[in-house]
Amino acid sequence: MASKAGIVFAHGLWADGSCFNKLIPALLAEGHAVSSSQHGLDSLESDVACVTRSINHVPGPVVLVGHSYGGTLITKAGVHDRVGALVYIAALAPDEDETSQDEQNKFPRTPVFAHTEVADGRIWLKESGAADFCGDLPPAEQKLVLAVGAVPVPDLFDQQVPGTAWRTKASWSIVANHDRTVSPDLERAAAARMGAKTYAVDSSHVPMLSHPDFVLDVIRDAAKSLEA
Repeated sequence: MASKAGIVFAHGLWADGSCFNKLIPALLAEGHAVSSSQHGLDSLESDVACVTRSINHVPGPVVLVGHSYGGTLITKAGVHDRVGALVYIAALAPDEDETSQDEQNKFPRTPVFAHTEVADGRIWLKESGAADFCGDLPPAEQKLVLAVGAVPVPDLFDQQVPGTAWRTKASWSIVANHDRTVSPDLERAAAARMGAKTYAVDSSHVPMLSHPDFVLDVIRDAAKSLEA
């Protein structure tokens, strides 16, 4: 029997590592080592490096879990030799010759981007964008999501580093059917291209917060594949 899989989380834009707080306690109780990368959205290279440090920190075979832009990060960092499984949550998954923006450009612009502004060299999500980002959460939780979210540099999605882990690693994908931040059609197309084991849930962009038990079961399935 292999050791318990380690779980490493990678957050996306307008989020931080706390966006996985409804998942982490259960995984810890089940004996998994867990690390939620806290990257600054300053550059793709530095964010990938941060996720890689988290991989190095946890023992055992590793399940990488990426939400949104975090899918780009696990695609790059997932080439690490101890990563055995990738879980994409409403996530991007660019190919080697694509940037995050290239992948998004294949699909219609989603409503959330009408609620952003550039200030102090960062792209901020306005309060009016909460409904398109996490609209199936209670109002108090929506405000918390906005309050703790990291804010990206404007050209983050145009940056590129090598690595396409899903070409050689087993993948799982959660499609958020009601997503208004990343196109559900993009999520479905990405899952098909990866050959991912795919699940769909009637969720906003943040199923790990609005449907945590559903997401946990997918992560457990990925972890079991490394522990068999």
